Amino acid sequence: MLFLKSTVAPVAPGVYAVDVAAKPPGKTFMIYAAVDAAAPPESFIAAVEAIGFKQVLTKPYTHNDGTRVVDIHFQKPGTDIFEGWTNAEKDANLAAMEQVFAGFSISVTPRVMSLAEAFR
Repeated sequence: MLFLKSTVAPVAPGVYAVDVAAKPPGKTFMIYAAVDAAAPPESFIAAVEAIGFKQVLTKPYTHNDGTRVVDIHFQKPGTDIFEGWTNAEKDANLAAMEQVFAGFSISVTPRVMSLAEAFR
Protein backbone atom coordinates (compact mmCIF):
# COMPACT_ATOMS: atom_id res chain seq x y z
CA MET A 1 0.00 0.00 0.00
CA LEU A 2 1.26 3.46 -0.85
CA PHE A 3 1.61 5.90 2.01
CA LEU A 4 -0.51 8.96 1.31
CA LYS A 5 -0.02 12.04 3.41
CA SER A 6 -3.02 13.74 1.84
CA THR A 7 -5.60 13.25 -0.89
CA VAL A 8 -5.98 17.01 -1.42
CA ALA A 9 -3.36 17.32 -4.20
CA PRO A 10 -3.58 14.38 -6.64
CA VAL A 11 -0.72 13.88 -9.12
CA ALA A 12 -3.31 13.58 -11.93
CA PRO A 13 -7.12 13.59 -12.00
CA GLY A 14 -8.21 10.66 -9.86
CA VAL A 15 -4.62 9.52 -9.19
CA TYR A 16 -3.24 10.28 -5.72
CA ALA A 17 0.15 8.59 -6.02
CA VAL A 18 2.19 6.35 -8.32
CA ASP A 19 5.27 4.30 -7.44
CA VAL A 20 7.36 2.18 -9.81
CA ALA A 21 9.43 -0.31 -7.84
CA ALA A 22 11.23 -3.63 -8.19
CA LYS A 23 12.23 -6.23 -5.69
CA PRO A 24 15.98 -6.89 -5.56
CA PRO A 25 17.93 -7.41 -7.81
CA GLY A 26 15.80 -4.79 -9.55
CA LYS A 27 15.07 -5.94 -13.09
CA THR A 28 11.30 -6.53 -13.00
CA PHE A 29 9.27 -3.49 -11.98
CA MET A 30 5.68 -3.20 -10.80
CA ILE A 31 3.43 -0.17 -10.84
CA TYR A 32 1.68 0.78 -7.60
CA ALA A 33 -1.09 3.38 -7.84
CA ALA A 34 -3.44 4.92 -5.29
CA VAL A 35 -6.58 6.15 -7.04
CA ASP A 36 -9.92 7.71 -6.21
CA ALA A 37 -12.41 4.95 -5.35
CA ALA A 38 -15.44 7.16 -6.05
CA ALA A 39 -14.29 8.06 -9.57
CA PRO A 40 -11.53 5.70 -10.71
CA PRO A 41 -9.34 7.21 -13.46
CA GLU A 42 -10.40 4.79 -16.19
CA SER A 43 -8.17 6.38 -18.85
CA PHE A 44 -5.09 6.04 -16.61
CA ILE A 45 -5.88 2.41 -15.77
CA ALA A 46 -6.56 1.61 -19.45
CA ALA A 47 -3.28 3.26 -20.51
CA VAL A 48 -1.28 1.17 -18.02
CA GLU A 49 -3.06 -1.99 -19.16
CA ALA A 50 -2.48 -1.06 -22.83
CA ILE A 51 1.29 -1.44 -22.33
CA GLY A 52 0.81 -4.99 -21.04
CA PHE A 53 0.43 -4.56 -17.29
CA LYS A 54 -2.34 -6.46 -15.50
CA GLN A 55 -3.95 -5.69 -12.17
CA VAL A 56 -2.74 -8.23 -9.61
CA LEU A 57 -4.10 -6.56 -6.48
CA THR A 58 -6.93 -4.12 -5.89
CA LYS A 59 -7.42 -3.06 -2.29
CA PRO A 60 -9.91 -0.36 -1.24
CA TYR A 61 -9.54 1.56 2.00
CA THR A 62 -10.57 4.82 3.64
CA HIS A 63 -7.81 7.41 4.04
CA ASN A 64 -7.63 9.14 7.42
CA ASP A 65 -9.20 12.27 5.84
CA GLY A 66 -12.30 10.22 4.92
CA THR A 67 -11.55 9.84 1.20
CA ARG A 68 -12.12 6.38 -0.29
CA VAL A 69 -8.95 5.19 -2.04
CA VAL A 70 -8.12 2.07 -4.05
CA ASP A 71 -4.58 0.71 -4.14
CA ILE A 72 -3.93 -1.02 -7.45
CA HIS A 73 -0.82 -3.09 -8.15
CA PHE A 74 0.07 -3.77 -11.79
CA GLN A 75 2.50 -6.45 -12.97
CA LYS A 76 3.81 -7.45 -16.38
CA PRO A 77 5.43 -10.86 -16.87
CA GLY A 78 8.66 -11.15 -18.80
CA THR A 79 10.46 -13.95 -20.61
CA ASP A 80 13.32 -14.40 -18.13
CA ILE A 81 13.37 -16.94 -15.29
CA PHE A 82 10.28 -16.84 -13.03
CA GLU A 83 8.59 -14.46 -15.52
CA GLY A 84 11.17 -11.77 -14.78
CA TRP A 85 12.29 -9.23 -17.33
CA THR A 86 15.37 -9.48 -19.48
CA ASN A 87 17.55 -6.36 -19.70
CA ALA A 88 15.97 -5.50 -23.07
CA GLU A 89 12.45 -5.94 -21.63
CA LYS A 90 13.39 -3.77 -18.64
CA ASP A 91 14.55 -0.93 -20.90
CA ALA A 92 11.50 -1.19 -23.17
CA ASN A 93 9.00 -1.43 -20.30
CA LEU A 94 10.49 1.49 -18.37
CA ALA A 95 10.41 3.61 -21.55
CA ALA A 96 6.76 2.65 -22.15
CA MET A 97 5.86 3.53 -18.55
CA GLU A 98 7.61 6.88 -18.84
CA GLN A 99 5.65 7.67 -22.00
CA VAL A 100 2.31 6.69 -20.45
CA PHE A 101 2.93 8.66 -17.27
CA ALA A 102 4.08 11.71 -19.24
CA GLY A 103 0.71 11.69 -20.98
CA PHE A 104 -0.88 12.26 -17.56
CA SER A 105 1.85 14.70 -16.41
CA ILE A 106 3.00 12.17 -13.80
CA SER A 107 6.68 12.04 -12.95
CA VAL A 108 8.09 8.92 -11.30
CA THR A 109 11.56 7.65 -10.50
CA PRO A 110 11.79 3.85 -10.70
CA ARG A 111 13.46 2.38 -7.63
CA VAL A 112 14.64 -0.91 -6.19
CA MET A 113 13.02 -1.81 -2.88
CA SER A 114 15.08 -2.55 0.20
CA LEU A 115 15.11 -6.20 1.28
CA ALA A 116 12.99 -5.35 4.34
CA GLU A 117 10.38 -3.59 2.20
CA ALA A 118 10.32 -6.22 -0.54
CA PHE A 119 9.94 -9.30 1.62
CA ARG A 120 7.71 -8.32 4.53
